[in-house]
Amino acid sequence: MVKRAGKENREMKENRKVKEAEKEIGKKTEVLEKEAEADYTDSKYYTNREMSWILFNKRVLSEARDKQIPLFERVKFLSITASNLDEFFMVRVAALKDMVNGGYTKTDIAGLKPSEQLAMVNKATHELVNLQYSTYKRSLVPLLYTNGLRIIEHHEDLTAGEIEYVDRYFMENVYPVLTPMAVDSSRPFPLIRNKSLNIGALVRKKEGDEELEFATVQVPSVLPRIVPIPSEKEGERVIILLEELVERNIGKLFLNYNIVCAYPFRIMRNADFIIEEDETEDLLKEIEKKLKRRQWGQAIRLEVESGIDKRLLKIIRDELFIKEEDIYQIDGPLDLTYLMKMYGLEGFDHLKESAYAPPQPVPELSEDCDIFGEIRKHDILLHHPYQTFAPVVEFIRRAAKDPDVLAIKQTLYRVSGNSPIIAALALAAENGKQVSVLVELKARFDEENNIVWAKMLEKAGCHVIYGLVGLKTHSKITLVVRKEEDGIRRYVHLGTGNYNDATAKLYTDLGMFTCSRPVGEDATAVFNMLSGYSEPRFWNKLALAPLWLKDKFLYLIARETASAKAGRNAHIIAKMNSLCDRDIIAALYGASAAGVKIELIIRGICTLKVGIPGVSENISVRSIVGNFLEHSRIFYFENDGVPEIYCGSADWMPRNLERRVEILFPVEQPDLKEKVLHILQGELKDTVKAHVLKADGTYEKVDKRGKPAYNSQLVFSLEAKKAARLGTEAVDERVFIPETHHQ
Repeated sequence: MVKRAGKENREMKENRKVKEAEKEIGKKTEVLEKEAEADYTDSKYYTNREMSWILFNKRVLSEARDKQIPLFERVKFLSITASNLDEFFMVRVAALKDMVNGGYTKTDIAGLKPSEQLAMVNKATHELVNLQYSTYKRSLVPLLYTNGLRIIEHHEDLTAGEIEYVDRYFMENVYPVLTPMAVDSSRPFPLIRNKSLNIGALVRKKEGDEELEFATVQVPSVLPRIVPIPSEKEGERVIILLEELVERNIGKLFLNYNIVCAYPFRIMRNADFIIEEDETEDLLKEIEKKLKRRQWGQAIRLEVESGIDKRLLKIIRDELFIKEEDIYQIDGPLDLTYLMKMYGLEGFDHLKESAYAPPQPVPELSEDCDIFGEIRKHDILLHHPYQTFAPVVEFIRRAAKDPDVLAIKQTLYRVSGNSPIIAALALAAENGKQVSVLVELKARFDEENNIVWAKMLEKAGCHVIYGLVGLKTHSKITLVVRKEEDGIRRYVHLGTGNYNDATAKLYTDLGMFTCSRPVGEDATAVFNMLSGYSEPRFWNKLALAPLWLKDKFLYLIARETASAKAGRNAHIIAKMNSLCDRDIIAALYGASAAGVKIELIIRGICTLKVGIPGVSENISVRSIVGNFLEHSRIFYFENDGVPEIYCGSADWMPRNLERRVEILFPVEQPDLKEKVLHILQGELKDTVKAHVLKADGTYEKVDKRGKPAYNSQLVFSLEAKKAARLGTEAVDERVFIPETHHQ
C-alpha cells in the first residue's frame, strides 16, 4: 500500500513536471509567434521626437522646482530650460514650419504629419513657458528676496533714491550706445535681429496730427543686462534689468514725441541652414555667407510682455508675419537665460551646491610623469568631469614639444573660446611636426568659432580638413605618431565628448588613452579616410558610422536576442543622450520579446515606449538630470557571460548612425571594464537624480521608499577625490562610497 502511494506520488510529480515543461514550451512558442507576427516598425510603438524633447526640458525644469536643491542651482536650471527652448525653436520648430510651408505630409516615426506635430508642439511649449514663469515668479523671486537679493521687476517699483541712481547710470552708460529707430514713410520697419531684446513703442508727435507711429530700440547686448543698484538696506543686494532702464528713459530717445506706450519684445528666427556641398567650391566661404543670413531668417516665435497694447502688438505681428499661435505673452522678464549671469553674482556661495569636488587628478598620470611611458604600460581611462581634462591637453602639448613625435592628427567638433588644444596644435606645426586637423565647420552654433580656429591653424602650418561632403564629422579621436627605439608607435586618445576644456568641467564623458597596435592601425585608417579617399577593407577594433556602426549595433543586439532564445543569460545596458532610430528600437523590441533584459539610460529624447505587453516589458528607461550634463555614450552586452563594453561618440539616432562620421571603441582591459560597468551600475542605482519612463509616456522621479538616497554624480565625484588622494594604489581596487550621500 505504501509502495503504491509512493509510486502514485512519483507519477503525480512527473506529470506536474511534464505539465510545467509543456506550459514553459507553450509560453516560448507564444512569444515566438507574437514576435513573428509583430511589426515593430508600426508607428503605434513610437512616441514623437519633439514631444519627447519637451518632456526632457520638463525634467530639467523639475530641478528648478525641487526645493531640496540649493536656491542658486534652481536658478541655473531655470536658465538652462530657457536656453534649451531657444535652440529647440531655432532648429526643430523651424524645421517643422518649413515642412508645413512646403506642403510636406510624410509622417514621422510616430505616424504624425508635420502639421500635427507642430500643433502638439505649440500647445506643449505654451504650457512649458507658463510653468517656467510660474516657477520664476511664485517660487524663485520670493526666495531670492528672502535670501537678500531683491529683483526690481518693473521700473515703476523704484524708490526715489533708486530712481536717481538708475537715471544717472542710464545717461552715463546706456544712452550713448542706443540707436532709436522710428518707422514712417521714409524709414521702413527695421530688421530685428534673432534673439535680440527690443523695446517697441507707440509714439505721437508733440505738435501736429494725432496719428500714432511705431518706434523701437534694441537693448544693447554689449552692456551687462543685470544692473546692480546700491541698496538702502543693510545686507540687501538690489538688481534691475537693463531693459527696464531703457523702457523708463525711452522718452529721452524721442524728444519730439510723446510716448503712448512701450513694451519689450523678442523674436526667434529660423537659424538652421542647408548647404549644397556638392555645388560649393569653398565650404568655409559658403558657411561664412550662410552665418550672416542666420540673423535674418524667418521669424517663428514672438515673445512680448503680457498686457502689451493691442495696437502695438498688431504692428509687430503684421510686420514680422507672426501667427497668433506663435505669440507668447509673458508675465515676467523676457529671455530667462539672464539667470545664468545672475548665478555668477558674488556673495551667494552659501546658496550654491558645494558637495561636489572639483575635477581631480588622474592617479596614473601625475603632473611630471612620462605620459607616453604610462600609456605604454596599460590603457588609461578618464572619467570627466570627476577627473580633470588636463591630461588630454597635456598629451597634445607634450607631443607638440617632443622631438620624437613625427605627426599629430585630430578631429575637432567643438572647442572652447581660448582653446589650449588649438595652441598646442599650432605649436606642433611650428615645431615641424606633421599636423592634420579635421575642423568640422558644420557644428551647429559653433560654425563661426570653428572658422576662426581653422584659419588660425592653417596660418600656423597645419593641414586643415573641413569635414566630408554631406557628412558631419562628430567622432572624437587623436593620433600621435612617435619614433621610438623599437620602431614607430602610435598613441591614441578616444572619447565620448568634445575636445573642449571648458565643457569638460560640466559634461560627463569618458576618454581612453591606448597604444594598442590594432587600435593604432585603425586610427591611421580613420584619418586616411577623412583626408583622402582611402576606405579600409576591414577594421581591427573600431567601428565607424555611417557605413559600419549601425550594422555593428544591430549585430550585438541580435546576438543577445539569440542568447535569450537559447535560454542563456542576455542583458543590454546602453547609455546615451538620445534614442530615436527606428531600426535600433525595433531590434530592442525584438530582443525584449525574446527575454533580453534591457536597461537604457537616456538623458534626452527617447521615442521608444516601455511596458507594451509582449514587446517592451523587459525594457526600462531612466533619465538622469543632475549637477552635470550626462553626455557619455556607453554600451554593455552580456555576450553569454563574456561581457563586451563599448564607448563612443554616437547616440542611437539616424543622424549619428547614417549621416555623421562617428567612432565606437571597445574597452577591453579588465580593470577598465570594471570601472565602466561600475559607472553604469551606479547610474542604475540612482534614487536622487533619476527619472523613470512610465508606460503612459510620462517620467517620474524614482520612488525612494525603502531605498537609501544614492546620487550617482555625487558618488562618482567623491570616488574620484578618494582615488586621487590614495594615488595609484587605488587604481586597481574599487573605491566604495557609502550610498547615503545626497544633495
